[in-house]
Amino acid sequence: MRILVTAGPTREYFDSVRFISNPSSGKMGFAIAAEAAARGHDVILVSGPVAIADPSNVRVVHVISAEEMFDAAVSAFEDRHAAVMTAAVCDYRPTRRLDHKLKKENRVRPIQLRPTQDICAYLGRTKGDRVVVGFAMEDHDHRANAERKLQRKHCDAIVLNGIENVAGDDAEIEILRADRGWQAAIGGSKVVLAEVVVDLVEDLLDETL
Repeated sequence: MRILVTAGPTREYFDSVRFISNPSSGKMGFAIAAEAAARGHDVILVSGPVAIADPSNVRVVHVISAEEMFDAAVSAFEDRHAAVMTAAVCDYRPTRRLDHKLKKENRVRPIQLRPTQDICAYLGRTKGDRVVVGFAMEDHDHRANAERKLQRKHCDAIVLNGIENVAGDDAEIEILRADRGWQAAIGGSKVVLAEVVVDLVEDLLDETL
């Protein structure tokens, strides 16, 4: 099976050196890509800036911004059977980027932001009979927000995790399937949880292929 995985954060620059981002490490996405490749799947991994070595037997596309990740993911998804969207894509980007370093002054400097393109939602709308698994990082109303995301982004399943999972080696997740509802929470290392997510993708694909 041909699988796309997105991972890591994006960086949205407002001058030549400073940017808006988040602390995503990419560990979960890289573990999922590695596990899928180890099972013999053809995997493309689109990753934002992370401090992790590329997994073996995986084609890796390195990007920086949300716009670059959108273009790379949409292009890669064309011949994929499934997409697993673990990346923590910035929801907003500065409306303009200075071509030089902004000098410090003793005054307020406002930064205007505009929404970035929603990669998961776009793939969900255009997937046809393919599978899209989204990730939801929530800090309140966890299940309610995940349920809304499942519907809004036309996902086949959502993997829910909290901000306490960011950057660590261990995590706890809950899985919401469009066809079966919520499954019990699962905890463990991200390597172990990657096995659970790849099992999920294979199960969803078995129902569609």
